[in-house]
Amino acid sequence: PRPDAAMRLAALLAALRPVLPLVLGLSLGCSLSLLRASWSQGGGEDQCLGAAGRPGPPAGGADPEAADGRLGQGHEDFRPRIVPYYRDPNKPYKKVLRTRYIQTELGFHERLFVAVLTSKATLNTLAVAVNKTVAHHFPRLLYFTGLRSAKVPHGMVLVAHGDERPIWLMYETMYYIHQHFGSDYDWFYIMQDDTYAQAEQVKALVTHLSINQDVYLGRAEEFIGGDEQARYCHGGFGYLLSRSLLLKLHPHLDSCRNEILSVRPDEWLGRCIIDFLGITCVSQLQGQHYHTYELAKNAEPEKEEEEEFQAALAVHPVSDMTLMYRLHKHFSRIQLERAYQEIQELQMQIRNLTSLTPAGEAGLTWPVGINAPFLPKSRFEVISWDYFTEQHLFSCPDGSPKCELPGASKADVSDIIESALEQLNSRYQPLLRFSKRQLLNGYRRFDPTRGMEYTLDLLLEAVTQKGHSHVLVKRVSLVRPLSKVEIIPMPYVTEATRVQLVLPLTVQDLDFVANFLDMYAMNTLDTHDNALLTLLFIYHPYDAQRVSQVDIFAGVKTMVGELEKRYAEVKIPWISVKTEVPSQVKLMDIVSKKHPVDTLFFLASVWTEINMEFLNRCRMNTISNWQVFFPVHFQEFNPALVYRGEQTASSSTDFLRDGHFDRHSFAEACFYNSDYMTARTKLAADILDRDEVLESMEVFDVFLHYSGLHLFRAVEPGLVQKYALRSCNPRLSEELYHRCVLSNLEGLASRSHLAMALFEQEQANST
Repeated sequence: PRPDAAMRLAALLAALRPVLPLVLGLSLGCSLSLLRASWSQGGGEDQCLGAAGRPGPPAGGADPEAADGRLGQGHEDFRPRIVPYYRDPNKPYKKVLRTRYIQTELGFHERLFVAVLTSKATLNTLAVAVNKTVAHHFPRLLYFTGLRSAKVPHGMVLVAHGDERPIWLMYETMYYIHQHFGSDYDWFYIMQDDTYAQAEQVKALVTHLSINQDVYLGRAEEFIGGDEQARYCHGGFGYLLSRSLLLKLHPHLDSCRNEILSVRPDEWLGRCIIDFLGITCVSQLQGQHYHTYELAKNAEPEKEEEEEFQAALAVHPVSDMTLMYRLHKHFSRIQLERAYQEIQELQMQIRNLTSLTPAGEAGLTWPVGINAPFLPKSRFEVISWDYFTEQHLFSCPDGSPKCELPGASKADVSDIIESALEQLNSRYQPLLRFSKRQLLNGYRRFDPTRGMEYTLDLLLEAVTQKGHSHVLVKRVSLVRPLSKVEIIPMPYVTEATRVQLVLPLTVQDLDFVANFLDMYAMNTLDTHDNALLTLLFIYHPYDAQRVSQVDIFAGVKTMVGELEKRYAEVKIPWISVKTEVPSQVKLMDIVSKKHPVDTLFFLASVWTEINMEFLNRCRMNTISNWQVFFPVHFQEFNPALVYRGEQTASSSTDFLRDGHFDRHSFAEACFYNSDYMTARTKLAADILDRDEVLESMEVFDVFLHYSGLHLFRAVEPGLVQKYALRSCNPRLSEELYHRCVLSNLEGLASRSHLAMALFEQEQANST
């Protein structure tokens, strides 16, 4: 019996062994939970109580939260809260309108707003100098003056109050800032146009200050004959106000205007803040110092070596424009030297730490701190080098083998050569001094992971200290790294704009019209998308003469009539055109005259499959008087060559697999009628009455050569076209005909598919 019992116990343990970890884990978890609960309950009895019996604040800090769980006074804007959704059942449902930007919906504020006070005497001098030196460094800057109907210098945003009294100007400025920007910004920097402010230093200052305090920061000055403890911020050196202080000050501005008498506007504002808010100006806050420097008369910025001057955020007074530019040059040089010093220190740290990495010294890239070059995974990802000399480029945008260096590229090459010489001289001087004789070879390529790379073969003349010269060839490599990414400001557009589709049709397109109309009805009419359609029937002169007997577009017109019966509110107009050469420009001239100037056109082809996703991108990427959009559609390959009798791929994830983006086609375009009419007017003035020139042009060429708009040319995965052999009209220009033929040839299949088809054909022939 005892051996049987032992065997049964062993069998039981073997059966329970897989679940033992789970049982032990659950037991341990429950035990720890009970212990934690007992500790938390016992800890509540040991809290330190204040005088009133409430838990006291942590040592060295303010009470962050009241006993009832709510944040203290002044913190209500910073605690997240859920806004409940309530819909009144007695009111009809309305579509919820979202905010323009997500940061508005989340309650985010911009960081810094700058106001510059100017006058009639300095608007066109010092104010312009401020605008040219530091304005572009601040996110938002406005100029305020008391002039009436003042002429605004170019590139400046001016607010004219109509009263030049200093106190009144300050009152109106503060009132205007609160009314228009009080809810959008966290910090407000007020300065005069005779003040030079280091923009980057001011922006860095506000990033280190907490926004939950009432801040009045600047150069603190005593009131004349006033309280010794009270201070106001000197207006000549600028001062910083927090949003919370501005909100509290606004209700008292009218009282300050009526009750406080002062000659200086900065004293008036300081007295207003002290009397009604009890806040005095400080020059130091939260460990940050507001450094200023008073510039002496006839001072030379280049010769100022005082540490106080070098560290100044604001310099005052600036007497003229030249002095403003000299100050800007001086402080820019200081910032540049600091940046180079920081780069050298960071590179030294990278070198020291690289030896501790698994790769060791081999993992150190050149230049130190810049991303390593892109490593292609196949021969199709290799980035090619462009060859150039000082005068010519041997990789031209139009495909020609040689062309002259354009202005920007020529300046780029000159700058690179000068930088190479500067680096060589800084490394070898005073032993050797180099001068350029000739650029023998130049190579460059753009690496998206690091920037523009250059390799130069320079013919140099080296001169020693004793005056001996020697000619030598030296190869140098340089990198122009990608710097700080900037967001280009663009006008705001919405997805509610009506799109006017224009579809030109010829007799060769009749087999594909039914599919186009079906997709249009399914993706726009059924979804009630704000998109209309206009058909353009292009008759050959022979077909136009027989239209009363045999109309080649009769079937299309019948399908249009059926659509209009199915959708009673929809009207699809058509326009009949007689021509032998269906020039895209001539056709758009006809359509443009029949629509308002604010119409957004989408010029489509019969193989285009309309969908809501692309129409929204057409609306967003086309901006009136700013940008036109020419999408590159995805062209599927010939299924007979790709699949060779096999079943086609039906997976939605592979819909862009067996095809290519047709860069030779410019048939699809999105643009506004007003932009087209403006460019077309310039074209008409250039060609005069030579209408035959229009046969060699497309709408893309009109915008490219006769408009100053941005041409946005990008691949569009939302435009997928089935394979079809296009008919190329030989009466078009040679370039257009050649592009059409190339589009057909490259749209047959990929290289691998064509190679496999040739291989199978050779095998069939050999057998």
